[in-house]
Parts: sequence; structure tokens; C-alpha cells
Amino acid sequence: MDVRSIRVNPETVATPRGYSQAVRTETEEAVWIHVSGQIAIDASGAMVGVGDLRRQTEQVFDNLGAILEANAATFADVVKITIFLTTLEGLNGMREVRSRYLNENPPASTAVQVVALVIPEAMIEVDLVAVVPA
Repeated sequence: MDVRSIRVNPETVATPRGYSQAVRTETEEAVWIHVSGQIAIDASGAMVGVGDLRRQTEQVFDNLGAILEANAATFADVVKITIFLTTLEGLNGMREVRSRYLNENPPASTAVQVVALVIPEAMIEVDLVAVVPA
């Protein structure tokens, strides 16, 4: 079986330092897309929605959508999602935003409350795995 991995850093999201926004692994049967954890950073690298979990969640899912699109995938292709939260206050708002993207065909999902994320103002980080037919 031939396997090829490609690092993907779309211009529609912030340029990462020391990692790739996604790794696309292609086989004859499927394309696996592993998306790095996204926080509420816009394409220019600015933090969005400081103190506002709902707004941060919107930016995070915008970033995830841009990375999926750059890999010819959609949220319907997501098979696993992990959400890291520094607070559970505003959880319902986060869930409402999440459901706009994933309600149709929900993937396997994990949510974890953590003490902090890499940027102190970040309240949410989300990574995911998507699979599309080759």
C-alpha cells in the first residue's frame, strides 16, 4: 500500500511556528487529515474574543473549516474531535456554535477542561481528524 503524507499550511489561517496546521495522509482508499489544535487566532495572528468563549469558539471553527477546505474536506468528513476548555462558563454557547458545524453528522468527541492553553487568553483549543475517500 502506498502512503504519502503532505504538510498543509493554508494562507487562510495564521502561519504556524514549528508545526504544520494539518498533515494530510493519502492512501489508495482514503485521505486522512489530522488538524492541529486551533485556538482563536485570526489569519493575521491576532487573538479574537478575549474573555468570550462563544466568540473564540466561532473563530476556532472558522479556522478548522478553512483548513478542512484547503484539504478538499468539510465538517461532514470529521470522524474525531477533541475540545480543550479552560472554563466551563459559557459551555452552552460553545455547544451552540459547535452544533452549527457538526450537528448533522456528529463525530466521536472528547471535551476536557484544562488549567491553561499555550496563550493565556485562549479559552478553547480544538483539534480534529477527518477522512475522505481517495
